[in-house]
Amino acid sequence: MFFDGATNFKGVGIGAVLVSETGQHYPVSAKLSFPCTNNMAEYETCILGLRLAIDMNVQELLAIGDLDLLVHQALGEWATKNIKILPYLHYVQALIKRFTKIEFKHVPRVQNEFADALATLSSMIQHLDKNFINPVPIGIHKQPAYCAHVEEESDGNPWFHDIKEYLAKGEYPEHSIHTQKRKLRRLANHFFESGGILYRRTPDLGLLRCVDTKEASRLLEEIHAGTCGPHMNGFILAKKILRAGYF
Repeated sequence: MFFDGATNFKGVGIGAVLVSETGQHYPVSAKLSFPCTNNMAEYETCILGLRLAIDMNVQELLAIGDLDLLVHQALGEWATKNIKILPYLHYVQALIKRFTKIEFKHVPRVQNEFADALATLSSMIQHLDKNFINPVPIGIHKQPAYCAHVEEESDGNPWFHDIKEYLAKGEYPEHSIHTQKRKLRRLANHFFESGGILYRRTPDLGLLRCVDTKEASRLLEEIHAGTCGPHMNGFILAKKILRAGYF
């Protein structure tokens, strides 16, 4: 069991997560609506996690937190006379007796990230009695959302084939109507061919190289892998990638 509390100007949140031997995670968190100190918040989240473990009929538990004070007090190694902490300590010790075996371990906060994130999220949410917060699903995306797929050309030709043919031969696609021919002429005004490669002129006098599906997929992989290193910020780079399928 990992547990942690978070106190900030938004409020106080607590979070704990049980991790089974098979790696299954069972998170739980809450926002505290009463004033409390950092140490009180840590005890609150420890109790939250212990209760969850008891409800799940856990018999053996390793409780991991990043507040060494709580860990040593729970183990009986350190005493306290703080009237705010004593009731918490007595309650934790009562819950400990419900387990066949339980150990406490102190770790740095960097090793307690999941519980810390739960506590911070709970502290930031302005939760009113009339509001209901659905469970937060966490998925795994193995590819970037905006470049995971490059459509294949249905006729086997690259998307710029008609433009290239018009520039080279002045010919329109077969069965094209008047409006389609006019649109093609407009598009062609922004393109030119050099060395067998088609380029598009940009308003800032730059040149964008037109690429087919196969080359576009390769370039996207290299860009997101950081092979060459962009010479612009991420937002501008993404906009250029998305512009009509050319680079």
